[in-house]
Amino acid sequence: MSSDNRNRARAVKMILMDVDGTLTDGTLIVLPDGEELKSYHVRDGMGILMAHLAGFKTGLITGKTSRALTFRAERLRIQEVHQGVLNKQKILDEILGRHGLTKAEVAFIGDDLGDLPVLKRVGLAAAVADAHPRVKEHSHYLCRLAGGKGAVREFLEFIFEAQDKWSEIQEKLGDLTGIKV
Repeated sequence: MSSDNRNRARAVKMILMDVDGTLTDGTLIVLPDGEELKSYHVRDGMGILMAHLAGFKTGLITGKTSRALTFRAERLRIQEVHQGVLNKQKILDEILGRHGLTKAEVAFIGDDLGDLPVLKRVGLAAAVADAHPRVKEHSHYLCRLAGGKGAVREFLEFIFEAQDKWSEIQEKLGDLTGIKV
C-alpha cells in the first residue's frame, strides 16, 4: 500500500462500515415469517472491539434493516448504527457534525454502488475483495479478503498498523482477558 494511503490512515478517528456484502458475504436467508438471517465473521467482530480499545469510534450505514444487525451492533458496542438508509451521504454528514470530525478523519469500507457517495468523500476508502469494480476504482485500500470473510478486520489492521496502535491494543486486551498477547 502506498505511503499516501498510510498517511490517510494515520488521520482516521472513526471507521464506518457497510453491512451486507461487507460485514457479511451478502447472502440473505429469508425465513417464512420474513425475518432475515445473516452470517458475520468473528474476526471482523474482534477487529471492531480492538478498534474501540484503540480509541476509534465505529459506525454502520446500511440500506437494509435487520433485527440481527441491531443485536450484533449492540454486542459490539458500535456507536453509530444507521439502517434502512438510502442516502448514505446525508448520514455521513450528520455523523461528521455530531462527532466534530472532518472527512479526512473518517474511513469507510463498502462493496457496492450504494456505497460510492460515502467512499468518494471520506479520507480513507476501502473495498472488499469481491466489491463491484466501480467501488474498487474509488477506493484507496483494496482488501485481499472478501466481504464476510474477515475483510473488515484486514482493513482495521491496516489502520492500526499505520497509527502504531498494536502495543496499546495488546496491553488493553491483556488487561481485559488476563492473557498477555
